Amino acid sequence: MNHIELRPLDDDDLDAIFEMMRDREAIQMAAFTAQDPDDRDAFDAWIARQRASADVLSLVVTENGGFAGTAAAFTVDGDREVSFWIARHAWGRGVATEALRLLISREAARPLFARVAAHNTGSRAVLERNGFTEVSRNVDFAPGLGRQTEEVVYTLTPTLDGY
Repeated sequence: MNHIELRPLDDDDLDAIFEMMRDREAIQMAAFTAQDPDDRDAFDAWIARQRASADVLSLVVTENGGFAGTAAAFTVDGDREVSFWIARHAWGRGVATEALRLLISREAARPLFARVAAHNTGSRAVLERNGFTEVSRNVDFAPGLGRQTEEVVYTLTPTLDGY
């Protein structure tokens, strides 16, 4: 197994994150992405807002010390949500599963929520392997697809011991 870690995001990560979030295959899987993934100014403004918010935990996923993606926790309408985006070169090796496990071990809030495009079976499996269960589905416009698509909402509830 490769060594997976989470570390704080720094300025040197921005180019790698921008390029990762422009990957067309990944955009198709994520579906709910930026309106224009090639707009660097919009990306820079978005990530600056994320980094400036005390409510957002933005982390870089590393695999054997190298960049492998991002993981984040943030609040939307009072609900604490988690998100992960793994670079394509790190797909299929358990990086996302371990990164999410590490993220939820750092994030004390429960319940936690996550949203994923229904067709993204890989990310859905990562959530389920980490104890998330499906709670609802809705249809919304997905910029990454340019059309309406189904989104699945997952939750991770507290266990009997409260964590």
